[in-house]
Amino acid sequence: MMTVKEFQVGMVGTNCFLAVNSNTKETLIIDPGDEAGKLSAYISKNQLQPAAVLLTHGHFDHCMAAGNLAEQYGISVYVHEDEKAVMENPAYNCCGMIGRELVFTADKYFHGKTDHLSAAGFEIDVYHTPGHTPGGVCFYVKSDGILFSGDTLFNESVGRTDFPKGSMSQLVRGIKEVLFQLPDDTKVLPGHGEWTTIGNEKQYNPFV
Repeated sequence: MMTVKEFQVGMVGTNCFLAVNSNTKETLIIDPGDEAGKLSAYISKNQLQPAAVLLTHGHFDHCMAAGNLAEQYGISVYVHEDEKAVMENPAYNCCGMIGRELVFTADKYFHGKTDHLSAAGFEIDVYHTPGHTPGGVCFYVKSDGILFSGDTLFNESVGRTDFPKGSMSQLVRGIKEVLFQLPDDTKVLPGHGEWTTIGNEKQYNPFV
């Protein structure tokens, strides 16, 4: 069973999630956008065992603390292969918003439209949902009915597509053709803002 601890990190209030295996305390760190110290303090206090860092995409506000946490715990950073150019180019990863030039890296890459990851005792379907960025993904844990949607799908909204390499048509297509095929009671945990469900978004999201 998955227990989720949410943190708002960084200057734009990104949702970082610790997805904890309730039986083993193995933990997935999802979108650690900043404040590595706060995250590691919680991990230490609760004797969690980090297994991997998962990134929904490569904008600075989702991955600034990824490298530090991966090094601290000896774990890998995962991202989609189409996001490599975003992470490695300050013009694409939006770090100019905080007046810095930053380059990010990952250790392992997801491939294609769908991929699968077994980690921390969870089976995770990885859905490629470009639009906000070329390599944006969502993580679906079927056993717990949870979707980590990054900046693809929000509570009655969607991710911005006016950043470099964004595409509204791709974003909407991925939401309709992939995410909206999930059960209506699937909990959606987005990269910013409040949680929602697939059913709520199918009924009330004005963008799709």
